[in-house]
Amino acid sequence: QVQMVESGGGLVQAGGSLRLSCVVSGLTIGSNGMGWFRQTPGNKEREFVAAIFGSTGDTTYADSLKGRFTISRDNGKNTDYLQINSLKPEGTALYYCAAHWRGYYDTSSSYRDWGRGTQVTASS
Repeated sequence: QVQMVESGGGLVQAGGSLRLSCVVSGLTIGSNGMGWFRQTPGNKEREFVAAIFGSTGDTTYADSLKGRFTISRDNGKNTDYLQINSLKPEGTALYYCAAHWRGYYDTSSSYRDWGRGTQVTASS
């Protein structure tokens, strides 16, 4: 059974930084793509943030977030990370970690297993 547990969220002043973690069990992240998505209240859709490809470790980001968000992984700890810098108030959301299944990395339907999320709140 695949499980993912996110942590590291919290209340941060706009302009601040956070590092989110996603501890994965039941799946080897070194050979499976992983992604981060976020969802704001009242929005049914989860917005793509970043993904890291399983075999190569290459990364891809939402265009609007490039330069401020960095996805990485520690294969030894089977843990994914999302570094968020220069956080903006509109970055307030529930951030989810997910295991890629098939299809495009920037599409939520391409992911089969999800964590419960960690809340990030940016105060202005």
